[in-house]
Amino acid sequence: MKVKPLQDRVLIKRVEEESKTKGGIIIPDSAKEKPQEGLVVAVGPGKVTDNGTRVTPGVKAGDRILFGKYSGTDIKVDGVEHLILREEDILAIVTK
Repeated sequence: MKVKPLQDRVLIKRVEEESKTKGGIIIPDSAKEKPQEGLVVAVGPGKVTDNGTRVTPGVKAGDRILFGKYSGTDIKVDGVEHLILREEDILAIVTK
C-alpha cells in the first residue's frame, strides 16, 4: 500500500529510542515513551493560500525531524506504524 499525503501533511516513521542508557541500564518496554523523533517518508505538495498560491513544504523525504508529543494521527502502512501530521506540527529538522 502506498500513501501520498495531501496538502501540507507529512508521513513520518518513528525512530526507535535506545533501550539502554549511556550508563548501561536497560529500559523496559513498559517504561518507554513513544519517540518524538522520526524520518520523513513522504510529503504533500504544500498548502494552498487564500490567493491560490502553493507554499512549498520546508521538509523533504529523508529528513530527520522532531515533532510534538501528541501530534498527528497514527496509521499502519504495510503493517508498520507511521504518523501523519501537518507540517506546522514539526518542531525542528535534526542535522548531525
